[in-house]
Amino acid sequence: MIKNEKIKREYYQALLERKTEYDGIFFAGINTTGVFCHATCPARKPKYEHCQFYETAEEALLSGFRPCKRCHPLSYPRTIPEIVQKMVDLVEEQPEKRWMDRDFTALGIHSATARRQFKKVYGMTFVQFARARRMGIAMKTIKKGEKIIDTQLDAGYDSASGFHDAFTKIMGRKPNQSKEIIVLYADWIDTTLGPMLSLADDDYLYLLEFVDRRGLEREIERLRNRLNAQIIPGKTQISKQIAEELQQYFDKKLKSFQTPYKLIGSEFQKSVWQLLLLIERGETTSYQKLADRLDKPKAVRAVGTANGCNQLAILIPCHRVIQTSGGLGGYAGGLERKKWLLNHEKNYEQML
Repeated sequence: MIKNEKIKREYYQALLERKTEYDGIFFAGINTTGVFCHATCPARKPKYEHCQFYETAEEALLSGFRPCKRCHPLSYPRTIPEIVQKMVDLVEEQPEKRWMDRDFTALGIHSATARRQFKKVYGMTFVQFARARRMGIAMKTIKKGEKIIDTQLDAGYDSASGFHDAFTKIMGRKPNQSKEIIVLYADWIDTTLGPMLSLADDDYLYLLEFVDRRGLEREIERLRNRLNAQIIPGKTQISKQIAEELQQYFDKKLKSFQTPYKLIGSEFQKSVWQLLLLIERGETTSYQKLADRLDKPKAVRAVGTANGCNQLAILIPCHRVIQTSGGLGGYAGGLERKKWLLNHEKNYEQML
């Protein structure tokens, strides 16, 4: 989601004036209707405060918006094949559905051909589109609470139990009943830098990530498989605690995070994450220095990979690791967030 106020104002003006040169440059999500549009949508224009702006359609989908039926933002300005449009319509009819090759066969088209045509038009595969739509609906439902509000979701869920079933399908298969089952509760946390998702049980926090993190769905799936966990929407004392501590952190009032957590990873990854906890707030270190501290000076790339696999954003401060040259390096939550977090922490201690 675009945060820069100047750019947002520019895009809003383009939306009001229906400037054709902005089509494909941004997509506008309308909070009051739940749809997203391209710049020249003919629909009645919303107020500025009701708009969110995205660089890609996939980002808008992941945020829970559905394609506008007036301007068809996924296809504009290109004419799309009838079969591809039908695939989009089918997702809207059954957003919770997991599509298989046999479903394409039922449409009278080879699955490989369908994938190729869809990506050519939209720049993403059909599976990516369907997953983004499902995840967006699920996240929006989490944000609104466990109770289903059908008119706001407009996704075909007639009951809370119906949503529970759909959410289970989205977040993963039900674990093997013959093994020990861990139930994790997914909670939405609004923060200064955008929404975050926490996964927790009654004792520990297992995941804390920005909702728009690339690969979040795969990360959740790996965690679920590793723990043999069932994931359902809800809150626990742990999820409430981390939400409160995050608010204090962004207000520069938190001395240290106290939420109990579990580190799920290899021994090498855990050793890197433990070193991250030793980096003082307001300070940074380099990937090379971390490798040296592990007595593995040639493992810089492996350290960087482990850093990127951190599942507890902010709490395990991987954002405090930069390149030896002084460059920011990478950050799964986005480099702008990393820059913001480092600046936020520079004068943090003075506020306590």
